Amino acid sequence: MRVVVDTNVFVSSFFGGNPKKVIDLWRNGEITLCLSKDIVDEYVEVMERLRLPKKLTSEVLTLFASGFNLMFAGKTPTLNIVSGDKAVIGVRDYMGIKVENPQQFLAGIRDA
Repeated sequence: MRVVVDTNVFVSSFFGGNPKKVIDLWRNGEITLCLSKDIVDEYVEVMERLRLPKKLTSEVLTLFASGFNLMFAGKTPTLNIVSGDKAVIGVRDYMGIKVENPQQFLAGIRDA
């Protein structure tokens, strides 16, 4: 399954809970994380703004550079968006792109 993880879920994953479970699915090869240069830039900017350890940022960038369970997209493929942003979640579906919060996404993975 291809998934776009918004920045708040990605950064929240470092602190546990359902966001961590979503990122663990990526790290375990169960989902493919879809990225663009803009998404990566935003991840890094927020990690630096929150003053997360530079080692952590470096590890993430190394995984991204290796292409580990990733798809860099210029064109939007069939995918899901996992977000903690209520305005984004309120969309629910946009042009065939399913929008869910981490809890809904994890429940769908378990049901599949």
